[in-house]
Amino acid sequence: MEEIRNEEKLKLYGFNNLTKSLSFNIYDVCYAKTTREQKDYIAYIDEQYSSERLKGILVQVSDMIGAHVLSISRQDYDPQGASVTLLIAEECLTTSGDTIVAHLDKSHITVHTYPEYHPDTCIATCRVDIDVSTCGTITPLCILDFLINSFDSDIITMDYRVRGFTRNVEGQKLFIDHRITSIQDFIDEEILRKYDAVDINVYEANLYHTKMLIKEIDLQNYLFNKDVYELPPKERLEIISSLRQEMIEIFSGRNVF
Repeated sequence: MEEIRNEEKLKLYGFNNLTKSLSFNIYDVCYAKTTREQKDYIAYIDEQYSSERLKGILVQVSDMIGAHVLSISRQDYDPQGASVTLLIAEECLTTSGDTIVAHLDKSHITVHTYPEYHPDTCIATCRVDIDVSTCGTITPLCILDFLINSFDSDIITMDYRVRGFTRNVEGQKLFIDHRITSIQDFIDEEILRKYDAVDINVYEANLYHTKMLIKEIDLQNYLFNKDVYELPPKERLEIISSLRQEMIEIFSGRNVF
């Protein structure tokens, strides 16, 4: 196992002990029946979810939360899948002699993809998991619109938690430093109108969970190199039904049908 290590130590100042963790997961669902369509699906996954493209998305996320990228590690897998990890700190780094000084109010961003296909169902899915962990006053919730629009997000699950505590200038403990009643409050209304959304929140633990399911299925967006009008109406309805059943079970987290 190769170990990647930065030998230079960062000197910290003004440290905030609140840790804010966002787990963002999407499922991209599609229909691939023939051998050609299955090959097209693999090519689509390799292009849309390559480590290079994912790295670009995470670098933009880092910029949006005002962080400086310390290091990047990425890996593509065979036959499909990729992982990217960014170590981050506050954008302003200063150097004094041989010492690097940073206000470490962020820590890391990671992404992993999990493509999946079963020939009996002809349904293919790719799950994308992104985790953003920050320390300090900036919440990673500001990046949700960008992440949702960066992928074909049919099902979305999000978990947000604030842990630890910090203190105000009078020494009083603060277990959360911003107002929140739902993750949905941080998502654009135009995006929310496209989804059915459900919240499960534990306010006493500063733990928030939201899951979203796409309302409308435009079949053309779920086919590979095939025009929807080439299919007879009955087959179209059967494919839409299969897609909807798959989405409902993923959204529900159980076998429904």
